[in-house]
Amino acid sequence: MHTTALTDTAAFQALQQHHAQAAGWHMRDLFAQQPDRFERMSVRAAGLLLDYSKNRVGSDTLSLLMSLARERGVEALRDAMFGGEKINFTEHRAVLHTALRAPAGACTVQVDGQQVGPDVQAVLGHIRDFAGRVRDGQWRGYTGREITDIVNIGIGGSFLGPQMVCTALHDYAHARLKAHFVSNVDGHDLHEVLSRVDPETTLFIVASKTFTTQETMLNAKSARAWFLRHGKEADLARHFVAVSTNATEVAAFGIDTANMFPFWDWVGGRYSVWSAIGLSIALLVGFDNFSAFLAGAHEMDRHFREAPLETNMPVIQALIGIWNRNFYNSESLSIAPYHQWLRYFPAYLQQLDMESNGKRITRDGTPVGVATCPFIWGDVGTNGQHAFFQLLHQGTDVTPIDFIAVLKPTHGIAEHHDVLLANCFAQSEAFMRGKDAGEVRADLQRQGVDDAELNALLPHKTFDGNRPSNTILLPELTPKSLGSLIALYEHKTFVQGAIWGINSFDQWGVELGKVLAKTIHGELKAEANPALHDASTNALIALAKQARQAQ
Repeated sequence: MHTTALTDTAAFQALQQHHAQAAGWHMRDLFAQQPDRFERMSVRAAGLLLDYSKNRVGSDTLSLLMSLARERGVEALRDAMFGGEKINFTEHRAVLHTALRAPAGACTVQVDGQQVGPDVQAVLGHIRDFAGRVRDGQWRGYTGREITDIVNIGIGGSFLGPQMVCTALHDYAHARLKAHFVSNVDGHDLHEVLSRVDPETTLFIVASKTFTTQETMLNAKSARAWFLRHGKEADLARHFVAVSTNATEVAAFGIDTANMFPFWDWVGGRYSVWSAIGLSIALLVGFDNFSAFLAGAHEMDRHFREAPLETNMPVIQALIGIWNRNFYNSESLSIAPYHQWLRYFPAYLQQLDMESNGKRITRDGTPVGVATCPFIWGDVGTNGQHAFFQLLHQGTDVTPIDFIAVLKPTHGIAEHHDVLLANCFAQSEAFMRGKDAGEVRADLQRQGVDDAELNALLPHKTFDGNRPSNTILLPELTPKSLGSLIALYEHKTFVQGAIWGINSFDQWGVELGKVLAKTIHGELKAEANPALHDASTNALIALAKQARQAQ
């Protein structure tokens, strides 16, 4: 726990002084002065490459940022996390998603005197056996037909992670199986999925640790009712399995507890894709590919734990983010994956980063004193180029961008991939270089534009550039490289939380809305209690009740 405020640390104050000088830099000049800038400012780890050269940093900047990481105890907190200490102190929990992807026998961490490694391997064995039976056709529905559709019912990390990974690993999917994901309590979400599946060949995964999560259980009970319009209660066990630890509620639902896949309170929801929450992934792509996914993350874990800060990919990415957020006041970060199968990756990172570090209070209960997590948003290239890139190029806010590209496609349309990569690399160059008035003038003169129109167009076609970005390259989008990529962002989030001095592993803000929703839900079905709410909320409740009565 920090005793010195971040802004009072020697490293932070040195960075403030350094920024006064760095604020006048233009990246064009930095590249001109350093022809080897890419070699100096790129790092490789776990099969990935991070190019951070297109940021407004110099060697002195990086040195000062490393000092900040050391002064804020990043290494000690990292070791405490890997060692199983209860660094999520507001919930009295260890933070051990890294243990979920450690090879058998490699994890010796204990929580409350219990070795976690054997428990993890036992669940993985259960996942392997069950996934194998479904995939090879041994596990069949109540009429004897093979399973063709998997419907994952969850919310938050129990939805975002599996959906993102199953989509990203589309090319590895079993030819017979399709995965569907239901999360929203809005009935349109469940209705859409149920309209596309057959009760005789559908397997539902209900993912709720406590088996009491309101949204998940409402969707699960509605799916159960839909199924029972076709099958019998005795058939439920062939079509519903649970990712949970509440055996009593699982059994009451009609699920055989032999088909319950547990995980632990030291696995946070947004870090749970590596656990039994990943059952849908193992079913869709096979356990060997799920194992490769875990192995990729473990390789990044080892790099993060062992590499010096100066060559540590998650640390560098995190510190560049700190520099942009706290010294250049960048309020958001845009994620631009140039791969269609990574289309859900920006949404996945929204939860990972914003739920982890969207905090204003430090671990010792005092205000942070600086801005914390930026807004995370984005879309796949090249779609984003024709939507919001205009704002990124010429808007009043400077928004850093993470470009993510895959060098080798799995399709055979070579020219498409060349054009895709050309756009990715060109955009990062354009954000860095910009286009000054002299270049614009020369272009317009070559086009024969007269002086009057040229002078009118000049300010509109000028780009300041000097807009920062990282580029992350994957050789191919494989289970292993995807695991490494996700783990990179997990550890980046951890490092930034450590520097800001916040607990990245609780989410009390989420809980407040849940509590209030339960109260209002009761009022929508019974008598309202105006004394509990403000005038606006009372009016909205009344309108909703009127609409319900008119149905």
